[in-house]
Parts: sequence; C-alpha cells; structure tokens
Amino acid sequence: MRGDRIRVSEVHRERAEELCEILEPRLFEKFVVAIAGESGAGKSALAVALQEALSARGHPAGIFQQDDYFVFPPRTNHEMRRRNLEQVGPYEVKLDFLDCNLRSYKRGENPIYKPLVLYEEDRILTEEVDTSGWEVLLVEGTYTSLLRFVDFRVFIDRDFHQTREARRLRARDRWEPFVEEVLEREHRVIAQHKSLADAVIPPDWGRVELTP
Repeated sequence: MRGDRIRVSEVHRERAEELCEILEPRLFEKFVVAIAGESGAGKSALAVALQEALSARGHPAGIFQQDDYFVFPPRTNHEMRRRNLEQVGPYEVKLDFLDCNLRSYKRGENPIYKPLVLYEEDRILTEEVDTSGWEVLLVEGTYTSLLRFVDFRVFIDRDFHQTREARRLRARDRWEPFVEEVLEREHRVIAQHKSLADAVIPPDWGRVELTP
C-alpha cells in the first residue's frame, strides 16, 4: 500500500534474525511466509525487517500487503463498516485473489498483476510486479493465516489493547469509539488464527516460539 507509515525498530530486527535462523533450513524455491496478527501488532515492520535480513543472507525477498486486497479502499471501507459492522472480517478482503497471486508466484509465473492501494487518494489501482528474482515472498496482513499457498505462518500474539500506541503513531485511523468496536470484532476473529501458526511472537515481543 502506497502512503503507509512503517516504523522498523531494533526489536523487529531481532525477531527477524531469529526467524531467519528458523527459516533458512526450510527454504526452497518460491517459498511463501505469512505474517499475521491484529491491527497495529507490527506485521508490516516485521515483514520489512525480515525482508532485509533474508536478503542480507542471500535470499532475495519481496513483500505483498493484504491491505492492497481490500474490496474497498481505506476511507470507503471505513464508511462501509459504519453502515454495517457485521461486515468486519475476512470477507472484506479478496483473499482468493491474494491466494491466486501467491499460486502464480509459486508456479514461477511472471510478472504478477496485483492491486495497489493509494492510501491518501483512497483509490485502488493495478500494479505489475516482477517477482522473478525473489526466493521468498512475505505476505503480511490480519487474515493471512487463512491463505492456502503459504509454506510457513508467523503469528504476532498482541491484542488491540496492546497495539493502541502503535496505531496512534501510524496515524491511519482517526481514533473514536467506533474504531474500538471494529478492533474488538477483529480480535474475536483473528485470535482464533494463532492455532494455525508455525511460529508465534509473544505479546512482549520476546523470542520467537515454534509451535508443536
């Protein structure tokens, strides 16, 4: 998504290095890693840090953001939620389209045509992405645990109470009681996805934990 603010800190880089240690023995050509968790949990920052860490180790990586695949652009989607809070959930996102793009990547099809959100303009365009040099594709977003064409799933285990300050710094939404309702609804959905993870980052951003 063009126009987003992503702040990468030292803790993101530390967890990214740990994930590299875990991932390197598992990597094969056209490997896909999903990074999931609630809004403001640090998915985008971790994806950037992991992209840099993998690339530094000789594993070129790219990033797809789930936010580009929303049915409606950001401000329009916010207004649609106001009209019907029941729509908050995975059906707001074209997960099937995103999965299709992941499948194309794994098949070596190139270029890939995907949506691109222009945040400030509240518009969705189409962009052409050359993925031919990527050994790894990182896909980050709230519901990416549900994608089929993923080889390794990371879950950031933080809820919307713990992410309030991060969302304020990112400044994507004007804070109001309605936003809290949306986040509570998202929480009820996303918390269930932790069980799908191969690796979990705990709420305090401590060391990466592999799941049984």
